[in-house]
Amino acid sequence: MNQRTLFATLFLTLLLTLSAAAEETKSTYVRFKTNKGDFVIELYDETPLHKANFLSRVREGAYDGTTFHRVIRNFMAQAGGGLKGGRDPKGTYIDSLSRATVEAEILYPKLFHKRGAVAAARVGNDINPERRSDGLQFYIVMGQFYLEGELKEFESEERPMPEEVKKAYMTEGGTPHLDGEYTVFGQIVSGMRTIEKICATETNETDKPRKEIYIKSAKVVSRP
Repeated sequence: MNQRTLFATLFLTLLLTLSAAAEETKSTYVRFKTNKGDFVIELYDETPLHKANFLSRVREGAYDGTTFHRVIRNFMAQAGGGLKGGRDPKGTYIDSLSRATVEAEILYPKLFHKRGAVAAARVGNDINPERRSDGLQFYIVMGQFYLEGELKEFESEERPMPEEVKKAYMTEGGTPHLDGEYTVFGQIVSGMRTIEKICATETNETDKPRKEIYIKSAKVVSRP
């Protein structure tokens, strides 16, 4: 390889790298199609590790065919922990992705659990004191509305609640008791009605929907 060819090859490699980096920055939205309807998630640049992980999982089709396996009315809907048709995920690709945890990026009060927030699930503090996130499972906040006085119980001297956060919980709703414990990395920007339908579904004693709710497909899109 002569010097001119080498230079051209290196230049092309650089262009491809820069193009990929630019695309990653632009790839802010993910559209989910479910058997209950569609919704779109905007991913935050402020949580780059979670954004990169989520985009990677979406692009490899890891969410296609997975279920909303845990749903609690007026609280949240959690996905990525089961497979359509009741197939046991233990020892499968899904289980391995969940074990590939992501370093916590908890940015409260900038990012908090208001209605429509998207956050990463994780195992408890007893075995996960670093609050590392599950590599696949996520949940979407439904929450409820709070009065200003009710929000006082979620504050402390070490973690005060800014006025704009209080206003959001009073006017939009959310789950303030999760703040500071889980990484919020996105927000529903379209299709909240779908989340409402999912959260209103009938569940059994383990919070699993009695009628299966599953993701048909998840695709990276350039706009909501």
